[in-house]
Amino acid sequence: MPERTDAPAPIPMTDPRVTRAVELVWREAELLDRKDYVTWNELFTDDGLYVIPVDPTGDDFADTLNMVYDDARMRRMRVTRMTEGYAIAAVDAARTVRTVSRFVPQSASDEEVVLRSAQILIAYKRGNHDIWAGEVLHRIRLSPEGPGGDRITRKVVRLVDSEEAVPAAGFLL
Repeated sequence: MPERTDAPAPIPMTDPRVTRAVELVWREAELLDRKDYVTWNELFTDDGLYVIPVDPTGDDFADTLNMVYDDARMRRMRVTRMTEGYAIAAVDAARTVRTVSRFVPQSASDEEVVLRSAQILIAYKRGNHDIWAGEVLHRIRLSPEGPGGDRITRKVVRLVDSEEAVPAAGFLL
């Protein structure tokens, strides 16, 4: 069979734009494990979305059922629930450690990088460990001022068991 010549060349992980995006995703994971939700929310653009869909393949998040579909306002409200007052989500929150790896750049330009990755999260609460696994898509807007200004415009977490009953998390994915 002849080799396809019309397929786009893969984007190398060594591309500096991809490296910036990966570093932002790792920083995000660190903030989430430390429960620094206020700083985590600042990683998003004002028009950024944080989505955990039920449908493992769909992309029309606005018109389908999602576990989470947060724009800036909803993210702020979620962060407030997780950090202020007496909320069961905050008081009895699990401790987490996550690994984000297997990065696959989908696209890269001087303005934006789209990455797919795998995330494995271990949550510990009340003597029990839970495993949360999924594929994550990050759309990162690159700042002309440099990496410190890069922001997330979309984060979609597709849990491997999204169509099953999912327990209350008490943490952010």
